[in-house]
Amino acid sequence: MIDKIKEKALALAPVMEELFQTLHRCPELGREEHRTANLIRRRLEELGIPYTPLADTGTAAVIQGRLPGKTIGFRADIDALPITEETGLPYASRNPGVMHACGHDFHTAALLGAAEVLQNHRESLTGTVKLFFQPDEEGDGGAARLIAAGCMENPRVDAMLCCHVESGIPVGTALVKSGPICAASNPFAITLKGRGSHGAKPHLGDDVIVAGAQIITALQTISSRRTSPTEPVIVSVGSFHSGTAGNILPEEARFTGILRTMGGEARERVKEDFQGIVSGMALAMGVESAVEIFESYPGCRNDAGMTELLRRAAGKILGKENVLELPEPSMGTDDFGYFSDLVPGCYYYIGVGNESRGFTYPNHNPRFTADMEALPLAAAVEIQAAVDFLCDL
Repeated sequence: MIDKIKEKALALAPVMEELFQTLHRCPELGREEHRTANLIRRRLEELGIPYTPLADTGTAAVIQGRLPGKTIGFRADIDALPITEETGLPYASRNPGVMHACGHDFHTAALLGAAEVLQNHRESLTGTVKLFFQPDEEGDGGAARLIAAGCMENPRVDAMLCCHVESGIPVGTALVKSGPICAASNPFAITLKGRGSHGAKPHLGDDVIVAGAQIITALQTISSRRTSPTEPVIVSVGSFHSGTAGNILPEEARFTGILRTMGGEARERVKEDFQGIVSGMALAMGVESAVEIFESYPGCRNDAGMTELLRRAAGKILGKENVLELPEPSMGTDDFGYFSDLVPGCYYYIGVGNESRGFTYPNHNPRFTADMEALPLAAAVEIQAAVDFLCDL
């Protein structure tokens, strides 16, 4: 048994802060995290923790306890976003147009801090802790590639945990919830084609821009008229590209976006409704349509037992009164669902907000900042959860 976990984590705060700032200064996009992966692997080598490179820039590390037992896994994502940073911090991104605007640098630094404590006290552990430093969470799902590469085997993982920063709650708090926690996602791309014409003679052409506008409007009825008001469904169009001049009706238009549901039957029904509306509206408007709907993240569902374990562990570190119930699932997505579909898992939030310092901007904002004071607390919760899981024989 590891005692005084919070104190041990707090003693490592300077180390975690240095790791965090180094990662934050040099963010890398998904599938390009070579420098980040090298930093992680060097740190694991310094700690004497064996690791295996997986999925190119991914890393799976193993902390083996003195006696055999169960195995718990922790996921930290490592990729950044294509955003130009506007925080003005002394350790702001030095890579133009790339920023850790979702806290993945925080997740990585905290897990490396937890790894140090667990490695130093591995003789007290019964079982195994596996650490997954996962690439490309913001892209097409590095979790699936890690799993395909065998990260869940040798030894086989029995349960998974994953923390994510949340600037909407202050340092020293956490948010947890059993059941659905993140949405399933299906990106889409629609291409419309028709006859181009002069803007003065629209009757001689097929206006793909007007057709696209009508289709986009009609797609919103999937959530407002084809879905129960109590069931979360979102159809978002994020880009629309067509035309070259104001007096020319173009021959082609293309728009892209994403469908968000809580998975299951609703996910399949929404995809069917989407296909039907696009094809039907295109036919009515006299244009050709091509629909691409891509399979993406399956959504996250928290196991009741693992959620309770995390709730108790966080309460020991933060105080029970600071472990809050997430009021409703997020319609954001995260590929942690690939892990929690395989084994019982819990995806939870750690508070990194600090209103007095202006650290309240949301994730994916160019001014997003995670307060470093939360690093040792996040690490301590991970250590406590690992100890509690492995001791619960």
